[in-house]
Amino acid sequence: MSTRPALPSAGYGIRCARPAESAAIAALLARAFADDPVMAWMIPGATDRELRIARYFKLAQGQQRPRAGGVRVAATGDGRLLAAALWSGPGRWESSAVRELAVLPRYARIFGVGGLQRAAGVQNALHEAHPDTPHWYLPSVGTDPGLQGTGVGSALLRQQLAGCDRLGQPAYLESSKVSNIAFYEGLGFRVTGELPLPEGGPTLWPMWRDPVPAAGAHG
Repeated sequence: MSTRPALPSAGYGIRCARPAESAAIAALLARAFADDPVMAWMIPGATDRELRIARYFKLAQGQQRPRAGGVRVAATGDGRLLAAALWSGPGRWESSAVRELAVLPRYARIFGVGGLQRAAGVQNALHEAHPDTPHWYLPSVGTDPGLQGTGVGSALLRQQLAGCDRLGQPAYLESSKVSNIAFYEGLGFRVTGELPLPEGGPTLWPMWRDPVPAAGAHG
């Protein structure tokens, strides 16, 4: 008997997230990031880590929603969420200082004092390494753990990447796991270096994707 995870028999679609789904999306991403090395480093030893990660992703969605492309999901017709991705359009990946300051107390409740310092170090490192060339940025994507390996995550990303190709726009992300690099390479990304986090934190792998010209297109 096959142990390969199975997609819902009714199939699924890709769409923008609905505001009422923010808590469910946060819970899905928290499950997907339960063993993420960066999250584990920022929230070490916490028995309620998954709950804190969910709170982080609910806050992150609030930061993404005002931006073009915001939050995308793969979902069944009856509303079951299978995967979610947070996107920022070109020139829109960085929050304003006013917005960041406004949510600082909520970050403190999520990470605690020590974790907040580490989270700030992560943010600073990511900002310093971020490319200047306009691009679509993918800070987070996750598939429900029970459906990983079914192709739903790649389908979710391919929809936006097809749009990048049509518009001639590149895309960028940081992989927090070396084991995920091959997945992103299959979508056209390539590793551009290594990004060790400060204070002995884990390593990230920045990845860049150039748009793929349409068949028959000429430069």
